Amino acid sequence: MELKKSDQANIDKLRVPITLMGLLFVGSIVLASFSYQEGIEREANSGVEENSADIEFMQETQDIETPPPPPPVVDAPPPVTEEIIEEENTEEEPVAAVTPPPPVDMGEEEVVVESEIIDFPDVEASFPGGAAAMQKWIGENVQYPQTSIEMNEQGRVYLSFVVEKDGKISNIKIERGVSSDLDKEAKRLLRKMPKWLAGESSGRRVRTRCRLPINFTLN
Repeated sequence: MELKKSDQANIDKLRVPITLMGLLFVGSIVLASFSYQEGIEREANSGVEENSADIEFMQETQDIETPPPPPPVVDAPPPVTEEIIEEENTEEEPVAAVTPPPPVDMGEEEVVVESEIIDFPDVEASFPGGAAAMQKWIGENVQYPQTSIEMNEQGRVYLSFVVEKDGKISNIKIERGVSSDLDKEAKRLLRKMPKWLAGESSGRRVRTRCRLPINFTLN
């Protein structure tokens, strides 16, 4: 005899999987609803934060006051200089009548013309007795400066001078010196010398320029 399955038995086999499918569907819907609400809340919160930040930024920019513009520069008027008018003294001083004295006849003024100095005369000026006598006189009259002795100063002082027509010596100059003390002593010797024999040119005495070296040595 062949057994037949009833429709009720087939329905009982499908009940469990259908129930599981229904629970799975309901859970997915619930999960989706929760996710959707969280997304909406996040967007709302972010929008509020952005709006609050914008509001704070606007408030800060409004709090900063714009400094007032500088006052306009006004050119100062040029100083007024008062012109000082000096009044001239109109009072006239009395002029005394002065009679000038008569001119005094002083005669003709004597004009002294210094004669020319001859560098190369026909006859040279010379020391009385010649060069040997002059060297002897210098050796007897020289006074070696003490400072020059202490500093061991030695050398030859070159001098130039003028022998006048009467034999006197003038215009003494140091051409090349050694030291200040030795140069002074050389000048002193020339001033103390006796009169020279004047030089001659064209048979008459003339002013002659001469040059003389004086040697200073320590023995």
